Amino acid sequence: MAKDLPIYTRTNSRAIRFCDRCQLLKPDRCHHCSVCDKCILKMDHHCPWVNNCVGFSNYKYFMLFLAYSLLYCVFITATDLQYFIKFWTNGLPDTQAKFHIMFLFFAASMFSVSLASLFAYHCWLVCKNRSTLEAVRAPAFRHGTDKNGFSLGFSKNFRQVFGDERRYWLLPVFSSLGDGCSFPTCLVNQDPEQPSSPEAINANKSATDVQFPAKPLRDSQSRLLTTTPSWTESDSAEDRERKGTSNPIMIIENEGLMLPFLRVPIRT
Repeated sequence: MAKDLPIYTRTNSRAIRFCDRCQLLKPDRCHHCSVCDKCILKMDHHCPWVNNCVGFSNYKYFMLFLAYSLLYCVFITATDLQYFIKFWTNGLPDTQAKFHIMFLFFAASMFSVSLASLFAYHCWLVCKNRSTLEAVRAPAFRHGTDKNGFSLGFSKNFRQVFGDERRYWLLPVFSSLGDGCSFPTCLVNQDPEQPSSPEAINANKSATDVQFPAKPLRDSQSRLLTTTPSWTESDSAEDRERKGTSNPIMIIENEGLMLPFLRVPIRT
């Protein structure tokens, strides 16, 4: 029954993945979170900053959260830069507010660097159609592990997370494609349990239809074919007999036919 389900990933022992805590079959890209104590569809990681698991249902929101947070920190760093320079050149009034400007610049710049690295890493994951767990450990299929098993190309990978409607890409609206339980795969090797594609069948058929060249004749066979007597209907019986006996090959064949009769003793 489990083999009939649209589940392509396997364990290291090539068995169907099963959750012992939830007592359920694990769909593709699903993992059990020990913090949330439940299975998460297309689990990426458990984020302590949002106190929630990042998976299929909120991965787009997490990407937008990183993008908008990065823009906010970069904006604060850029606007606070001129006052930070005046702080070191004694261009600010000698009050306690100038220390707030220095702290704000350092905090915004450090968060900008960390968010930029994290956002760039997740953009790379979206382009490759991988999760953080799949990047650390490649998913196992029937034919073995394959880190690019779910990659469908840059365009399809991006649309799988952000959807087909461009007007919803930058809005916090759920627009991801799929149901989170089954995902299209791009297997590198042929799956033995999957039916063969028409292209593979046509390739095998064309390979079997190839006609190999005929084996060349030996010299003796070519001489036999070229030295056979050609008789026409106008030739007389004497001419046919003369042509047949004049051919040394015909003489050998006739002698070979007569030899068994010569070996038989004649009884009187």
